Amino acid sequence: MCPVRVHWHVKRNYKMYWHVRITITNFNFNFNYTKWTLVAQHPNLNNIAKVDAFNYKPLLLFEPINDTGMFYGVEKLDNDRLLEAASVHSEMILQKNRTTFSLNRGWAFPHKVYFNGDECIMPLPISYPSLPNSVLPVLDVGRMVVIIQVLIATFHQFI
Repeated sequence: MCPVRVHWHVKRNYKMYWHVRITITNFNFNFNYTKWTLVAQHPNLNNIAKVDAFNYKPLLLFEPINDTGMFYGVEKLDNDRLLEAASVHSEMILQKNRTTFSLNRGWAFPHKVYFNGDECIMPLPISYPSLPNSVLPVLDVGRMVVIIQVLIATFHQFI
């Protein structure tokens, strides 16, 4: 069982990069974690451009596939200790591979997460919120004014 909450938040989606914030929260009021590690499996971890407040090491389990990485705190930033009822966070920028990148069906979130060796259960990709594939067309202001005037005129006839 995962002793912490790991929140993976997609902050921004740029043309060539995307920006993620990882927050680890310790809800265990009786235990502090020192020298903690977080292992995540995500298909885009081979394209990490920058990690801000955590150290990152790729775990090359299968040489051509680099989808697993280990994050851990930086002692100088004082985030190597996860105190009771506290959280640590880091932001990272990942480069997009235009042929494989997608925000559909939970792709933006890690497939597996481990904290200090304990597996954190991830929801199924079908349960992640999804973005619409298209946007409804926006009416221009002129049409909107005409529609409002017609509605007002119709309403005044019945008064």
